[in-house]
Amino acid sequence: MKDKNHYMRLAIAQAKRGQAADEVPVGAVIVLEGRVVARAYNKKETLGRCTAHAEILAIEKAEKKLGTWHLDGAEMYVTLEPCPMCAGAIVGARIKKLYFGAFEPKSGSAESRFSVLTESGLNHVTEYEGGVLAEDCATLLKNYFKGKRKQK
Repeated sequence: MKDKNHYMRLAIAQAKRGQAADEVPVGAVIVLEGRVVARAYNKKETLGRCTAHAEILAIEKAEKKLGTWHLDGAEMYVTLEPCPMCAGAIVGARIKKLYFGAFEPKSGSAESRFSVLTESGLNHVTEYEGGVLAEDCATLLKNYFKGKRKQK
């Protein structure tokens, strides 16, 4: 059986694809019963949509592939702690567990800023574990933004 680091490396590979497309390097992978059912990376600039975050795109792909929005039992691996929008979608899709890499102190909605995933008033609670390959995930983001600042 593959471990959380294996799946996070797949999410990192997605983030690198996003970076190559000049997108903020965030990648997501959804796993159900030990098999990858969806992979995605940020495409906000490519698609011109503020909602085109890796998590949202991965959820949409998984829903299409599985023929349902109920992603009960699924796990998501994402390189950055989700924002409020993505955390809401993760809960809405009923994803069982989220693993994320880098913490996001400004808008992280697992634990850094908000606790959307475990908000008892919502229809579902998503377990989570942060800090999976955190240094690798954070380095991707730091290098991307460092490069952007140099371009200005």
